Amino acid sequence: IWIFRGFYAEENLVGNLASMSASERIKAIQKMPETMKKKREIRNKVLKEITKKSRHHSTQLSCCTQCLQGTLVSFRRFGDSLSEYFHVLQLWHKTLKIIGAEFGTSVLSYFIFLKWLLTFNIFSFLINFSFITIPQFIAAEPNNLSFTGLELFTGAGYFQQTVLYYGFYTNATISKIENGPSYNMQLAYIFTVGIYFVICFLIILFSMAKSFCRNFINPQTYSGNASKLLCTWDFNITNEKAVKLKQKNLRTQIKEDLTEVNREVLSFSVTERVVRIVIHLISWVASLGTAIAACAGVYFLSVNNLKLFVKGHKNDLESQAAMLVLPVVASLLNTFIPFFYSWLGHLERFQTPGYQIYVTITRNIVLKISIVGILCYYWLNVVAASESQCWETLVGQDIYRLVLVDFIFCLLGSFFGEFLRRIIGITVCVSLGLPEFDIGRNVLDLIYAQTLTWIGILFSPLLPGIQIISFSIIFYVKKVSLMMNCQPPRKVWRTAQMTTSFMFLLFFPSFLGVLSVIGVTVWRLKPSEECGPFRGLSSMYAAVSEWIKVLESYTASKWVVWIYHNLITSELFFFILSVLVLIITYLYWQIIEGRRTMTKLLRKQIVN
Repeated sequence: IWIFRGFYAEENLVGNLASMSASERIKAIQKMPETMKKKREIRNKVLKEITKKSRHHSTQLSCCTQCLQGTLVSFRRFGDSLSEYFHVLQLWHKTLKIIGAEFGTSVLSYFIFLKWLLTFNIFSFLINFSFITIPQFIAAEPNNLSFTGLELFTGAGYFQQTVLYYGFYTNATISKIENGPSYNMQLAYIFTVGIYFVICFLIILFSMAKSFCRNFINPQTYSGNASKLLCTWDFNITNEKAVKLKQKNLRTQIKEDLTEVNREVLSFSVTERVVRIVIHLISWVASLGTAIAACAGVYFLSVNNLKLFVKGHKNDLESQAAMLVLPVVASLLNTFIPFFYSWLGHLERFQTPGYQIYVTITRNIVLKISIVGILCYYWLNVVAASESQCWETLVGQDIYRLVLVDFIFCLLGSFFGEFLRRIIGITVCVSLGLPEFDIGRNVLDLIYAQTLTWIGILFSPLLPGIQIISFSIIFYVKKVSLMMNCQPPRKVWRTAQMTTSFMFLLFFPSFLGVLSVIGVTVWRLKPSEECGPFRGLSSMYAAVSEWIKVLESYTASKWVVWIYHNLITSELFFFILSVLVLIITYLYWQIIEGRRTMTKLLRKQIVN
């Protein structure tokens, strides 16, 4: 009976493999937990089965049917080849492989995160440009201001009368043809921004869940080094350079895993523990005090700059250039204080580089989010209540300057922080050696820049386009600086979970903080009276309320009115939705814990 069952199962396996495409069949056979001899036998049986089926069909089917099947097979093969080519032609695919082979997964995680943010901003730019900017071109009036070139740095002058800023957009209903279809710019503006943030929320949650499952839940994460050494080689690789690159990748991964397994647990005396605790406390007090002092300085400087700007000539480029003082000071603080935090991390002497990086990232996120938070308070409470004719455009210009100056300082940081450090380590002080790539500081620079972009989307819809250019340049500059100036980490360590941590930091506090700022702006603040699509309204959200009142007079739109009154404005609906989300999250975590427990038990059984 057992022999018959085994024969029947093998026949089913051969039949299933014969129905697959060539690439799918090869991948399925490669993944089988069988010896190479057994895999060859299965492959030969599958090929015989395919030949037998083709002969049988050729004697029964007509010419037209054979042509149709041949066409379908050709399309399937074409699709498989296209998917393989697209996989090879992924953005910076080869570059990321080289970085992972030379510097390990810790440095590679930064470049993967940078690539993800670049793709994210491309999506943002396409949405805003399609639904907000292109319709505005139809109703745009000619720009009478002259372009001097200084606007590229200040964001003022000529750019004030362009689609770059909120104040240029009309509040009228755009219609190219008389009595034809119209385009409500107010609704397009608020719905595009609102739906965009909903999509961002879902994408970040999905990316976090995917990264978490891949790095924490996937059983391959808990597999031993023997399987990685013996079972992960891709025998399809024939190119000599690709073989060497794959060897470097595997060697680096095995080093990281061995370091994680063989990590020593240091034992300290009571006196040494007390000294370490005191050092940690002093370091945290110093870091928090520095962040508070930086926020206070940024706030008072921004208030004084606004007073000078309101008293002066608002359209004078020289007064606009004076507004560069605030972003320069903010960028200086964001550039030099992290070096102080890195020095504190070396002073504390953590047991593993991972602990030091996570602590440094925490201190940097406190600093950068505090500066962004104090700037948001300044924009929403000081600038919005000022005498400026269009405070939204003024906020957009501030964010434009912050993004631009932060990009410039990021490039200067690669030069002074890595290039000159390498020169000093080679010529002046040889004991220092080559610098290591500072993962924490560079990742927080990306999160800070993306946070500014999210805040600025409401006031400058084309800001993601500027960020696309800056992230692309940063990738190549960082790659060249890494290859020329930096050395691999002295202590090799496994960092498969770092990408998940980066996603979490991007979600909280960055994205959730931005949602609160956008919510206050849309629901609480009064728009400017003389500019923008929401001029004359009590709030930006009032445009939606007035649209619902118009729909109440149309019978065909009653369902939209019902959804608005019973779901969108209902506290009970959001309460029930929140409870359902919490229940689903709890069940999801229970499933995750179950899978982790089963994986550990299975691993123990394999070891035993």
